[in-house]
Order: sequence, then structure tokens, then C-alpha cells
Amino acid sequence: MTHTDIDRKGWISYLPGRVQPYALLMRLDRPIGTWLLLLPGWWAVVLAAGGFTKMNATDIGLFLLFGVGAVIMRGAGCIINDLWDRDFDCAVERTRTRPLASGVVSTQAALILLTVLLLLGLMILLQMGLVAIFLGILTLPLIITYPLMKRVTWWPQFFLGITFNAGALIGWAAVTGAVGLPALLIYAGGIFWTLGYDTIYAHQDKDDDALIGVKSTARRLGSASKKWVIGFYAAALFLIAWGYVLAGAGWSLLFFGLAAFQLAWQCRRWQSDDPASSLATFRSNRDFGLILLLAAGW
Repeated sequence: MTHTDIDRKGWISYLPGRVQPYALLMRLDRPIGTWLLLLPGWWAVVLAAGGFTKMNATDIGLFLLFGVGAVIMRGAGCIINDLWDRDFDCAVERTRTRPLASGVVSTQAALILLTVLLLLGLMILLQMGLVAIFLGILTLPLIITYPLMKRVTWWPQFFLGITFNAGALIGWAAVTGAVGLPALLIYAGGIFWTLGYDTIYAHQDKDDDALIGVKSTARRLGSASKKWVIGFYAAALFLIAWGYVLAGAGWSLLFFGLAAFQLAWQCRRWQSDDPASSLATFRSNRDFGLILLLAAGW
């Protein structure tokens, strides 16, 4: 097999043998998912604090908590996804070697690890204010049910966007104690961003998904996917920039020119019928998110 989502030759190969399957179950070999979950929260924390130079000790602590929390909750989300999808994963070439699908990790062991991760995530959330805690608790049903969406709707990427970008609301609330309009705009923009990058990602599996009856925007939009992705990205850039303006971003909007170039580069290079191209283009969204983090901190 020339295309898989598991990297057994990376740093995880240096872990003890008994630990490796659990690290793979949490997708620690694939940090892009953690980045995409983390960055909207970081944007919001830095923006709400007024930029990197104005962050106080509390803001810096929140920034670090979001980093640790993203690793933990992304790992928990991956376990939930694999628990729901282990039968589907067995039928898809790219995912059949995942720890649960292959039987390397038992369902009971996965549930124990999931419980530990959720408790750790709760401990981190409880370090924040009441509004942030409330919002964080509201995301849990989304995390649990998101993997089911591809069974019932052609737009599971939309539900992923609702879930993955909640950090924009939580981060703003953690700093300010409330949810402001800038955070809502950034959240909405983040949903469109996710619609774009996860449509690209879903093109890796569109043939297998058709065989097993799994739905996605990649299947729904088909050959028109690139045009839709361009539209999703344009909406994302507009809404996030609007949120930044209302947050007083000022000169940092110059970074949005670079961000727009990065998205245009994605759309130009992406070959939707090439799984390797879809994966590489999807992964490049970390760079887009880091550009916007610089914009928030200017």
C-alpha cells in the first residue's frame, strides 16, 4: 500500500512497543489534526488579549492550556471516531491498519484511555471561567456524535467545523469572560475553513466511501469540489478578517494577503483525484492557521 494515514517510521517508533498502538490510536503520529483544532483557540486567546506583547501571565497560561488541551481532546476525539467506525475502517484501505480496526487495541482498552483523556480535558477546562467551562461542556456531545454524521448527511464536514472551531468561542470567553462578536465571526469563518480543508481531505477516501455507503462533501460535490472549496475559503477569509477588524487587529490585516495567497496556492496545486495531493494540500492548512496566529499577535 502506497498511501496510508499511519506513520510507523516517525518518532512513535522510539516509544516502548506496548505504548505505540495507543499513541497511534490518539493520532500522535499525525499532529496536523491537533494544529487544526488548536489554532482557532489560539487566535481567539491572542486577539482577546490584545496581541502577544499585551498578554499577561494569565493569558500566557491560557495559551499553554489550550496547547495541552488540544492534544488531549484531539486524542479523545480520534478514539471516539475509531470506536464508531472500526467496522468501516476495516473496509477502507487507508484505515484498515488503525489499532482498533486491526485488533491491536481492544475496545475495553480504548474506552479506558478515552475516560482518562476526558478527565484530563475536564481538569484543564476547569481552570477557565464559567462561560468557557459551559461552552467546553457543550462541545462534548458534538465530539461524541460527529463521527455519525457521515452516515446521515452529505455534509459531515460542516459538523466537523462546528466542533473543531469551538476553541474560538472558548478562547475568547476564557480571556474576556463573555462571547463577543469578533469570536462569533471567527468561529463562523473557521467553519467555512473546515468545510474547505476537510472536503480536500475527504477526496482521499471517496471511492471507498462510495462502496461502503459513507457520505461526504467530496462525494456530494464531486468534480465541482475545487470551485466549492474556493468559495468556502473565500467566505472563511472574509469572516475571519471581519472578526479581526472588530477585535482591533489593525496593521495585522496585512498578514491576510499572505493568508489569501496560501489558500490560493492550495487550490491551484490540489489534484482531487490524487490521494497524496489531497493529503499534502490538507496538511498545508497548518501554515494558513499559523499566518493568522501571527496576524492576531501583531
